Amino acid sequence: MGALEGIATGFQVALSLEGIMFVLIGVFVGTFIGMLPGLGPISAIAIMIPITYGMDPTMALVMMAGVYYGAVFGGSTSSILLNAPGISGTVASAFDGYPMAQQGKAGKALAIAAISSFVGGTISVVLLMIFAPMLASVAISFGPPAYFALMLLGLSAIASLSEGSTIKAMISAVVGFMIATIGIDPQTGTARFNFGSANLLDGIDFLVIALGLFAIAEVCYLIMNRAKKSVGSAKEIGSLRLSKDDMKEMSGPVGRQSFLGFILGILPGAGATIASFISYITEKKIAKNPDEFGKGSVKGLAAPEASNNAATSGAFVPLLSLGIPGSGTTAVMLGAFLVLGLQPGPMMMTDRPEVFWGIIASMYIGNIFLLILNLPLIPYIARLLTIPRPMLISLVIMFSFIGVYAISFSVFDLYLLLAFGVLGLLMRMFAFPAPPFILAFILGGMMEQSFRQSMTISGGNISIFFQNNISLVLIILSVLSFIFPIIKTIRTKKKEA
Repeated sequence: MGALEGIATGFQVALSLEGIMFVLIGVFVGTFIGMLPGLGPISAIAIMIPITYGMDPTMALVMMAGVYYGAVFGGSTSSILLNAPGISGTVASAFDGYPMAQQGKAGKALAIAAISSFVGGTISVVLLMIFAPMLASVAISFGPPAYFALMLLGLSAIASLSEGSTIKAMISAVVGFMIATIGIDPQTGTARFNFGSANLLDGIDFLVIALGLFAIAEVCYLIMNRAKKSVGSAKEIGSLRLSKDDMKEMSGPVGRQSFLGFILGILPGAGATIASFISYITEKKIAKNPDEFGKGSVKGLAAPEASNNAATSGAFVPLLSLGIPGSGTTAVMLGAFLVLGLQPGPMMMTDRPEVFWGIIASMYIGNIFLLILNLPLIPYIARLLTIPRPMLISLVIMFSFIGVYAISFSVFDLYLLLAFGVLGLLMRMFAFPAPPFILAFILGGMMEQSFRQSMTISGGNISIFFQNNISLVLIILSVLSFIFPIIKTIRTKKKEA
């Protein structure tokens, strides 16, 4: 199937009555989740996995993708109105958005954020449509050695996902690897690390881990910090109209940072948060009046909003074309693919074009819906920020327990859910990042299988990884990707000393 036929197939899926309905549901839920400080797309998608169990995989993934970019799109609302970012990707939006709101220009700030997000998301979808098939066509020639090197490159994101200590990120990843080995060995049929329990012979379900580490851990954290005052009530936001000067001032940053955000989104471990900060810093450095930044600058708000939305689409490039996640959220999305019986990667474009192109085409429709939702409905959606915290906690707990039990009908899995919830809380308290754990757990099994297949082909000769040009290049990139952040950290500490 050619690219034009694929695009036509994708729009046929996205523009069907069912497709439009699920895109609308996804972006609306995502917008709402993004506006609520403390919740994010990772938890939302993890909770939605059991809800979509048994659904048509294409529609389920279209809806979950809508939740992802919808959360990033809507996360700016609480950043601007309340200086309380709904998700980490909209932290930079608060630097100029909140001062603008304090100046009585909240409506203007929300309009800038919505339009910048729409343009950034739309440009990145066009780039996604161009680059994803190119990567997929190259990846078809991958053998087991190249796949092992590819998984290694994906795991090199651990250093980027460290959020502070690289050592803690490594420990988190090692634990993820250990959990991935539990169950029956797929090649030898030997039970591994099940401690004599029949409940662990099939391994631990991804959903149990995802809901435990994110949703239940978040609930525990909210309960522990219940004494803190919840975010205040919605404010008067004023007019949403933008002048011609405002549109002209934001056009440059939006155009530049849409491309930069997409490129950063492709890189494993970068994601919307890093993209938004780099875009903000870049625009400040090239601005004629950098002193305006942090005081309600139009450019300072438009740049991170365009970039973080472009990065969300960029993160789908390695996921759809290579089968490796580009961010913590797409790591959960990868788990959703597997739960729904799909394996993202180079063969998906050929074997399941309706899924591959359907997700991409739905992003066009989703971005239009997001603009419609976020411009006229913002004054009303903002009032949802006053939702009582006890109700929020109760809903998360209910969906998590029902979701896990509905898939396995096992009480043992509910105990595991609580155990991983406690583990997630401890990781959060002691600053151990969860995304490396998820990356290692998901990629660990595929990495082990590719390594053992390579060893079988070569008769145990490890040089097979260096004889293949593709795997050699990927291994070199993996080493550089892992070492560079460490060297950068060491140099920063030396300068500070």
